[in-house]
Amino acid sequence: MTRQETYRQLYLQTESLIKGEDNYVGVLANITALLKSAFPRRFFWVGFYLVSGDTLKLGPFQGTVACFSIKYGKGVCGTCWQRAETVIVDDVEQFPGHIACSSLSRSEIVVPVWDAAHEQVVAVLDIDSTHLAAFDSTDRQGLERICSLITSPSDNPSPQ
Repeated sequence: MTRQETYRQLYLQTESLIKGEDNYVGVLANITALLKSAFPRRFFWVGFYLVSGDTLKLGPFQGTVACFSIKYGKGVCGTCWQRAETVIVDDVEQFPGHIACSSLSRSEIVVPVWDAAHEQVVAVLDIDSTHLAAFDSTDRQGLERICSLITSPSDNPSPQ
């Protein structure tokens, strides 16, 4: 199966898995598990950082230990949040201000998660690989499409 086909399948699986679910943390946790298991050799670390004031706070993830917080505009994740667009880094050693949470990481893709109602980034999906230049436009399109399925807690009414 090609990566494009895998991403199409992952989109459908994600859509089915999270439809109608209001457990935001559970949704993010299951998405990380789904993505990590789909690309076990390519994805070393998969996780979400959640916006909290001027900081991204560690959310659900699959992989080794991670940084707890990242400031706005700092590192790849903070840069993604600041630019409000996906960032692909072929070699993290060459990215100015890269935050090395793990020395095993060689390349990275970070995708913003939007609160469409308020037109703002509420989280980022961070994926690291132990391989250089592991991510491309196929990953960008597939991951952005999957992230478009995520609704922020403010989009979901609280259970009564």
